[in-house]
Formats: sequence, structure tokens, C-alpha cells
Amino acid sequence: MLRMLMCSCAILIMLSGTTFAEEAFGRDVIKTSQGDLTITFIGHATLMFSFGDLTIHVDPWSRLADYAKLEKADIVLITHEHFDHLDREALKKVSTKETTVIMTEGCRKQGAAGIVMKNGDTKKISGITIEAVPAYNIVNKRPDGQPFHPKGTGNGYVITFGDKRIYVAGDTENTPEMKKIPAVDVAFLPMNLPYTMTPEMVADAARAMRMKILYPYHFGESDTAKLVELLKDIPAIEVRLRKMN
Repeated sequence: MLRMLMCSCAILIMLSGTTFAEEAFGRDVIKTSQGDLTITFIGHATLMFSFGDLTIHVDPWSRLADYAKLEKADIVLITHEHFDHLDREALKKVSTKETTVIMTEGCRKQGAAGIVMKNGDTKKISGITIEAVPAYNIVNKRPDGQPFHPKGTGNGYVITFGDKRIYVAGDTENTPEMKKIPAVDVAFLPMNLPYTMTPEMVADAARAMRMKILYPYHFGESDTAKLVELLKDIPAIEVRLRKMN
């Protein structure tokens, strides 16, 4: 009897652990003209979007989650080939035979399989419009003078859910192309030195784009409070701080 009780407790603990692991991720809900969009903040540059029957994973990374326990992907978006964005083990766990993987040419060169989208490309997949936009460095460079993310190699993605346009910028600075992206409702902008933007760069991009909701993400040790201070004079932009370091 004692052995049976111990086994039952062990099973309950394992089940509870799975539930707690899933509930540990923060979530926001965005209302759209075609129903709720649920955003799951997995961490770093890693997101999950749930929209009706669709699940979209962005830059899944095994360090942050057990992808065998998360919802399988209908679509996976990979912004570029760096290890914390292109993780083939996570990609394998989250994918099925029906999963569409969108990626860059650099990801293909690293051995990943999927559909390559170049800067400027637009595709409609499962009723969702996806636009690939440039993601690159202008200021921040390696010791040899090469940008951490050269122009033309990385993607940001604008994903349209009903009447809402969601921009996931990838690893980038406040480029001229970014500032011209039209009618963005929600934006995820990176703030991780020396690879992406300073709070001042993010604020500059936000002032140009005028999104309704801004999520700083992939921010490492950067001071997110400084970004809030820099944008306090624009109440139309809601800066939402979530655990995305």
C-alpha cells in the first residue's frame, strides 16, 4: 500500500511539474478582428503565438523550454542562423510533417530545412500574411569591423493576425527600413548590447513607428526602465515589460 501511495505521489509530482513549467511562461492576449491572439513569452528572443487553431513559434531555443512539452508548430519563424535563434534540436521537437519553417539563406547554409524568405518577401501561409523585413547592424561591429549582423542576412517578420500587425524585429538596430514599416500595432524590439540596440535606439525606432504596444525583448542586462523613461512623453505607446532577457 505504501509503495502504491509513493508511486501515485511521484506521478502527481511529475504531472504538476509539467503544468508548472508551462505556467511559468507569461502570456498576454491581443484582441483582433478574427479572435484572440495569445502571446507566450518564453524568453530571450523566443516567442509563441496562438491564434485560433494555429501555433507559431519564433526562434525556438532548447535552453529556455522543453519543446517536447509545448504545442507543436504550424509555422516556425527563424530570424537568422546564430545558435540562440537557429536551434535544430528545438526545431525538430516542435515540428511535425505539416510544419512550415520560414528562415533565411544563412539558416539553409547551416543545414536547416525550410522555406527561405529574403528581405522584402511576403508569403501567405495558413491564412496568415508574413512579411520579411531587414534586420542588421549599422553601428555595432566586431573587432574586425564587420557588423554583428550584416545587412541582407537576417530577417525581422511582420505577421498579420486579423486586423493586427505584429512586428518581431530579430537582431537589428534602428534601421531606416524599420522606421518605414507601416501600421504596426505591436512591436518586439531587441535591446541587447553590443549586438542590437541601446534604449535610445529603441526609443528612436518607436518614435518613428508609433506602434500601440512595444515589448522590449532579447534585452540581456539592458536597463528596460530607461526605455520607459525615454518614451514617457508618448502615452500613445504602451511599453510592456515582460521576462525576455
